[in-house]
Amino acid sequence: MRITRAGAGALLALGLAAGPAAADTTPAATPSAEDSGGPTEAGTSFRTATELEQGRPGTAGASAGDYLYWSFPADSGQRPTVKATVELPESHAAQTWQIDVYDGLRRRQACQYGAQTRTAAAGAASVELACTLRTVRAWSEPWANDPLPGTYYVRLTAPGLPTADLGLPVRTEVRVDAKHIGGPAAVDGSLAEPLVPGVAVTAAQDADDDSASSAVLSAIEPEDGWASGWWSDRWVWTAIGGALAALAGIGGYALTRGAGRPPRA
Repeated sequence: MRITRAGAGALLALGLAAGPAAADTTPAATPSAEDSGGPTEAGTSFRTATELEQGRPGTAGASAGDYLYWSFPADSGQRPTVKATVELPESHAAQTWQIDVYDGLRRRQACQYGAQTRTAAAGAASVELACTLRTVRAWSEPWANDPLPGTYYVRLTAPGLPTADLGLPVRTEVRVDAKHIGGPAAVDGSLAEPLVPGVAVTAAQDADDDSASSAVLSAIEPEDGWASGWWSDRWVWTAIGGALAALAGIGGYALTRGAGRPPRA
């Protein structure tokens, strides 16, 4: 193919224009783990608790002696595990840190297992805590203290801190992961609404709108929404068991039919 002088000039100009552009192209800055993670602050009470998604860590800088609060959603069939890491200053006395978990009714939930309270020796760089809750039930008796679907609160603090360590800077990281238990923990029944705390606020409305607005203290919820409570993998195993029982009945009938009849001549 013959390239004319004008075409060669156009190709040369295009190459010169693309050269600086290619030279100026640099890879995009990779976000740090903190930038791609969750929130970078913590609340100081139940009402100001920082919302935290499952599987995404939350960090916060604070002073020793502060009460730090986070909130996260937990649905029926889940077994949440809360882990916390506290980075301590270089010089400090022995400190005892504790992590507590409360449900939407602010009832303290017991840890099934995990180091809920741990003491850091003098000069230790960090301390790690963990608390695995019981499986969240879709329904429970009013008098029971079973974990129910809704918002849960995490409180991290150092009780009985020495006076000399009050106000020292610390760095905290909290992460919540949940394991889905499914059928073994399923129960009959479900709550009408998840235990998500909220407060109704009556605000000035337009003349054409008489409805009252509502403010929800915790707007975070699971990725797939709150479960209805009626479905579990027990339905699948029940169907499989019924099918196997039917096949066993058909096979038994085929093997035993005609056993009591006299032989034909």
